[in-house]
Amino acid sequence: MQTIDPEEFYKIELIVGTIIRAEVFEKARKPAYKIWIDLGADLGIKKSSAQITQHYSTENLIGKQVLCVCNLKPRQIADFMSEVLVTGFSSSDGGIILAGVDGPVANGSKLH
Repeated sequence: MQTIDPEEFYKIELIVGTIIRAEVFEKARKPAYKIWIDLGADLGIKKSSAQITQHYSTENLIGKQVLCVCNLKPRQIADFMSEVLVTGFSSSDGGIILAGVDGPVANGSKLH
């Protein structure tokens, strides 16, 4: 495993937000959703493409709080601009389980 200085880690903006909209991303090469995340007053609503279809439906994503990397460069995926990276963990069946919080926290809260 490669190590980094703590100062490098502190550059990463890991912010919690709430998914407010989700739809199937039909133009994606791999099964994915387009999701809109409320990241609080400072960042507002940001979009992300997420390959999380194996464990989630669009309906059960709404209201879910997720941990996002917010200071990566936006990425064009087909006709959709993904502005943040939603984080998650690989499951034993090859899907992704979203990284979130153990209890409700304010949208826009930064991971320490």
